[in-house]
Amino acid sequence: MPLTSDRDTQRRNGDLLSLPLSAIKVFAGGLACISTATGFATKGATATTLRGVGVFEETVDNSAGAAGAVNAPIRRDGCFRFANSSAGDLITLADVGADCYIVDDATVAKTSGSATRSIAGKVRDVDAVGVWIEFN
Repeated sequence: MPLTSDRDTQRRNGDLLSLPLSAIKVFAGGLACISTATGFATKGATATTLRGVGVFEETVDNSAGAAGAVNAPIRRDGCFRFANSSAGDLITLADVGADCYIVDDATVAKTSGSATRSIAGKVRDVDAVGVWIEFN
C-alpha cells in the first residue's frame, strides 16, 4: 500500500551481517555465500546454488550442530582479495568490471566452469597475489 503520511523507516549498516550457518565449519577470511536452496550461510564451493555475499569474520564451527543453530558474522563492504584460478580460468586485468565465479572458499575463476559455478562478485583489480572482488 502506498504511503499517505510519513513513515519511520528503520536503517542499519549493511557492512556486517550475522547469518544462520549451515551445519559446517567455516574459517575467518573464507568466501561466504548464501545457499539459494536452504537460505543458510555456507562456504564458497563449486555449485550453482550459491550467492557470494562477503567474507567470514571469524571461524565458526557448526559441524556438530543443526543448520541454523548458530550465526556467522560476515563482512561485505569493500573489496577482498582471493586466489586466482589457473589456465583458461585465470582472471586478468582485462576482466575488471566483469563477474567472477566461485571455485572454493579461497579461489575465484573467470568462467562458470561450463555452468557449474555460481557468481562470487565483480572483479575490481588483479595483482600478482590474487583477484580483488566486490560483492553485489
